[in-house]
Amino acid sequence: MIRTISFNQAGEVVENLPVESLAGNDSDSWYWIDFNSPTDDEVSVLASPLHFHPLAIEDCLHRLQRPKLDYYEGYSFFVAHSINQETLEKEEVDIFLAENYIVTFHKHPSSEISEVWRRVLSSKNRDSYSPSLILYHILDQLVDNYFPPLYRIEDELNEMDEAYTGGSTEGLLKEVFDIRKSLLMLRHTVAPMRDLIYRMLNSQKLTELQLRSAYFSDIHDHLLKLTDLVDSNRELTKDIRDSILSMNSHETNRVMKVLTVITTIFMPLTFIAGIYGMNFEYMPETVWRYGYFAALGTMGLIGLAMFLFFWRKGWFK
Repeated sequence: MIRTISFNQAGEVVENLPVESLAGNDSDSWYWIDFNSPTDDEVSVLASPLHFHPLAIEDCLHRLQRPKLDYYEGYSFFVAHSINQETLEKEEVDIFLAENYIVTFHKHPSSEISEVWRRVLSSKNRDSYSPSLILYHILDQLVDNYFPPLYRIEDELNEMDEAYTGGSTEGLLKEVFDIRKSLLMLRHTVAPMRDLIYRMLNSQKLTELQLRSAYFSDIHDHLLKLTDLVDSNRELTKDIRDSILSMNSHETNRVMKVLTVITTIFMPLTFIAGIYGMNFEYMPETVWRYGYFAALGTMGLIGLAMFLFFWRKGWFK
């Protein structure tokens, strides 16, 4: 689907004009064209009548290009990323920016662009908008939507920390690795976007954006905060993981210690049983009337003595 908005200097807005009439318009008006899950025929509009560079069109069609900024004659091309709020998978948003137009292209429905679109149409100050301001609002909306999944992960970590404090580690280790994977996915989205905004802020070619550098600096600050939050949460998951592994190792050592004590107690008993289990013809104790009971009594006394010894040493605690 292709939808369009055209703005004039008086702040008047006209929706859904043909792309052909917008592309050939040299007046003071400017326009926004949004390609939302376009068909093959709609994709061809990028080449004609919009006349975008084949390399830029190729980037639009190839899935998940790294966030970047390219310069072409008369316009700039941006690749940005949104994220799926549930799966945290990246989704690409491509943006063409010039003085008198902005064109957005996304293969999947974008709630962020739809929100900016709605905001522009419902605004009472439409004459204050421009292509560069639309770009700011889109990027700001994309970045703001990185926060909810991260806050959700923080809540999961807090719940996990409480469960760990309570002494239950069953299933926690798998949850820790799942969260670390989610945080890594977030970082792979946040870091390239941070680099993109940094490059935009330091570009000498984007003169229009320099006039709004404070806005884009705010987005960059948000991305720096996101990076810090992701890294700190990854460190927290590392600490929780190490604590769980240490606790499991301690529990294993405790069990092994008890088993070692039991084995040690039975060693002299096994030794005595082994001696009297030998099949020699002459063994005085075997023909003694009370030999059997004496052997059992000796084994019992030795076992009890060793048990009491280890108990006093605290090895059964």
